[in-house]
Amino acid sequence: SVPADASNPDSVVVSVLNISATLGSQAVLPCKSYRMVWTQDRLNDRQRVVHWDVYSKYYGDNKMERLCDMYSAGDQRVYSSYNQGRIFMPQNAFTDGNFSLVIKDVAESDEGTYSCNLHHHYCHLYETVKIQLDITKKAEDANEYWDGEKPVIVALEGSTVMLPCVNRNHIWTERHSEEEQQVVHWDRQPPGVPHDRADRLIDLYASGERRSYGPLFIRQKMNITDTAFALGDFSLRISELESADEGTYSCHLHHHYCGLHERRIYQVSVTEPVREKKVVNLTTHNVAPAIACFPFLLPPDPNVVRGHNVINVIIPESRVHFFQQLGYILATLLLFIVFLIIVILVTRKRRQRGYEYNVKKYGEKDVNLKEFTVDTTDLTQYKSEDIRLDYKNNILKEKAEQARSFPAKNIDLDK
Repeated sequence: SVPADASNPDSVVVSVLNISATLGSQAVLPCKSYRMVWTQDRLNDRQRVVHWDVYSKYYGDNKMERLCDMYSAGDQRVYSSYNQGRIFMPQNAFTDGNFSLVIKDVAESDEGTYSCNLHHHYCHLYETVKIQLDITKKAEDANEYWDGEKPVIVALEGSTVMLPCVNRNHIWTERHSEEEQQVVHWDRQPPGVPHDRADRLIDLYASGERRSYGPLFIRQKMNITDTAFALGDFSLRISELESADEGTYSCHLHHHYCGLHERRIYQVSVTEPVREKKVVNLTTHNVAPAIACFPFLLPPDPNVVRGHNVINVIIPESRVHFFQQLGYILATLLLFIVFLIIVILVTRKRRQRGYEYNVKKYGEKDVNLKEFTVDTTDLTQYKSEDIRLDYKNNILKEKAEQARSFPAKNIDLDK
């Protein structure tokens, strides 16, 4: 809890809210408390009541019995005919705060634990005082003492005894001052202004008195309903919001009679309104009818501010479009296959041809192998051997095959 201000140290902050509203709209700052509801009836004040009960073991049934009660604006009521005129409370109990119970001609059946119960329904307060009553037949045994939990009174049989119950708190004694001490007020802090310098907006009392502060236009746009204390709704309504209305607002609930002091804080911000754009979705199977019928789809409205309209025309895909896309894919695949076949054929042809060399002399002259004498005498010893040579062309390979197949002859050209 956070202290609300120095004048009310018991006041606590129960909620902090951030409220954002658009410019020109109405903002409602919710402030509700059912403990502040004014429920006093117009005829009698029945909010305060006192009643005496007794818990007795004399008859062996250990039961709780209501003896009497009294409202602050009514007569006291005794429940048992046996106790009529024998037990009573002071008639001015709610004036001086003395709620003691007087019992005449006490008997053994009066023994038990008595409780004095004070209820304030308006303030939701409940207090109980317990007293033990014992009866004795000897005068010297009459006594009063404290057993650690409650007072004990030992009374002489046949005497008159008074069970004390005194509470002079103003809640139990003041009858007509509740509405004067019940007040709600609203404060406003502009941005950057501390709480102790806040501007007072409204004061509202349970008696019906209302006080508004500030210029006339502020008093007209910021208000609380007249039924606030009847419903417990003290919300502040701000009409026609402006940027100057931003700031920190505080709702103070003070019930001095019941000891209630609460504060609720609201951070109010004003935003620019968002301009709405009309979006029309047209779903059709043909573009031409959609465009032709467009002027009839949006009839002119004199109350609507015209701006930029965004139109989305959605045309579903047909089967022709699907086959067209499929044809593109198949054509691309066919071209790739043809190109692959061409590459394979070219590679095979090059492997079959091998490497060809043009065997020529320098100066572009043909070489005549018959002009050279080949001595093959030294090759006879290698006839039986498998000579493996690498040849640069087919001509040399063929000559070598012939030399190996037929023995060379010595031919004398001079003969």
